[in-house]
Amino acid sequence: MLEVLLVTVLATLPGAGDPRTIAGEVVDVRCYEKAADNAGDAHVDCALSCARRGATLGILTADGVYVITGEHTAEANKRLIEFVARKVEVAGEATERDGRRTIRVREIKLADN
Repeated sequence: MLEVLLVTVLATLPGAGDPRTIAGEVVDVRCYEKAADNAGDAHVDCALSCARRGATLGILTADGVYVITGEHTAEANKRLIEFVARKVEVAGEATERDGRRTIRVREIKLADN
């Protein structure tokens, strides 16, 4: 019983999740959810404007969007601005709850193209 309780508590701690590396484009989640074409070069100015105001950002991958959580979102996405609308590789802890994927970013870098 104690082991089950410990596993449950650890799974709910910040940063707890499945270690994963994903690749995709950094997008403004709200804009992308409104219209799938709100991504890429054509949307970069809008995405940057929203990101600088603290909008929720995510990684658009081949299998959907992972909402970015954690320290990288602090100070109106200060550590993410240079990556907005660009292809990246992200390492962190991924979780999924109620169909919503998140990734607590530990490391982000531009993808090798």
